[in-house]
Amino acid sequence: MTDAPYPHSQPAFVLVRPQMGQNIGAAARAMLNFGLDRMRLVNPRDGWPNPDAVAMASGAGRVLDAAMVHDTTADAVADCHYVYATTARSRGLTKPIFSPEGAMKDAARRIAAGERVAVLFGPERAGLENDDISIANAIISVPVNPDFPSLNLGQCVLLTGYEWRRQITEVPAMVTELAGSDWPEAHEVEKLAEHYEQRLEDAGFFFPDVKAAHMKRNLRNMWSRMPLTRADVQILHGMMRQMVRWKNRSD
Repeated sequence: MTDAPYPHSQPAFVLVRPQMGQNIGAAARAMLNFGLDRMRLVNPRDGWPNPDAVAMASGAGRVLDAAMVHDTTADAVADCHYVYATTARSRGLTKPIFSPEGAMKDAARRIAAGERVAVLFGPERAGLENDDISIANAIISVPVNPDFPSLNLGQCVLLTGYEWRRQITEVPAMVTELAGSDWPEAHEVEKLAEHYEQRLEDAGFFFPDVKAAHMKRNLRNMWSRMPLTRADVQILHGMMRQMVRWKNRSD
């Protein structure tokens, strides 16, 4: 049985002979986390539909609703131009071997060119068989711990889905959440530096005189290095004002 042609905007994820409904549900949830909703199933052990899969999907039921069941791996990928097979072990077959990142980068390029691609995931106990892998054009090999190479089906789908998402979405390596504030303008930081420099001068901090210029320069350099927000600047002004008021009352 084949499903309707799917949009070229994403790969199909093909679960080959999955054994447990819970793992199918976990795979569906992982797929939808990363915007994937084209699942194909090859001869699931416990039949289909499976209530355990629905319970485990936790909000990703539409992925299961659209999943199509096929009798063989060949049927499941019959309409695809390029197929990747995930495996943690060498199978003695001559094929290109991609990292997950490299595979999804290649998949994104192919899909952008109008090709349909699929990724095969094997059953939980032993993974894909050589007959399944022989149908694929390339292998995806996850760099796992060689002493413990087994990946849960849902984990493998999650990892591959994440790498897919990275290829189609601009993900900055780091962002700063300003939490309602904003970055200060240069003159605001300058005013803060002047405020502290004046109060420290009054307190006799810049001593001895021969080192005063160097100390002031280091202080200015410190302010320029600090990633202050406008709220931070206001708090630091307030702290200094309060300390001065407290000292005056004490006197």
